[in-house]
Amino acid sequence: MKILVCIKQVPDMESKFKIDAGGTWYEKTDLAWRMNEYAEYAVEQAVQLKEQVKDADLTVLCIGGDQVKETMKKALAMGCDRGVHIADDDSSSKEPFEKAGIIAEYAKEKGFDLIFTGMQSQDRGSAQVGILTAEILGMMSVSTIVDFSYSDGVASLKRELEGGVKACVTASTPLVVTCQLGLNTPRYPTLPNIMKAKRKELLSL
Repeated sequence: MKILVCIKQVPDMESKFKIDAGGTWYEKTDLAWRMNEYAEYAVEQAVQLKEQVKDADLTVLCIGGDQVKETMKKALAMGCDRGVHIADDDSSSKEPFEKAGIIAEYAKEKGFDLIFTGMQSQDRGSAQVGILTAEILGMMSVSTIVDFSYSDGVASLKRELEGGVKACVTASTPLVVTCQLGLNTPRYPTLPNIMKAKRKELLSL
């Protein structure tokens, strides 16, 4: 099984924000950075699936400048096998369909069975990138999942609807899912796994 998990680096929400000179976004200097919280749930679910299936290969992908590599190392320490960094210093200004196009361009010939993304990013909150990626790749998608299980090529999922209602869905692979808060409890990377992550492949494109 081939699995892809897409993450995003975002400012720590406890940072002190200032509007940038153009008045259109936040000033990026002097901010602390971290993995998008929704992406942490996606990484954890992807790692759990890898552990369940055994014969699985898990790649983590992130778009951004060189600084995102530090966030990618956390995903590697959590259990991803390799990282793919798509270099783009202007990624924060790109629209969701542009980011989805970049992900799809990388993934289109890789034969991924499952692609995990966060439901949305904490800074933009569009909740569109995962779904648009599936549309471009011609793959089925299930959004806002809060429960996930897998057996014999079929995923059984619960997705959150309005008012706390949950819909039960089954879907065959290949499949894209977007992960909601509360799907699981993301693990803390242990020191041995942090050391192992330093030796894992981190390819820049």
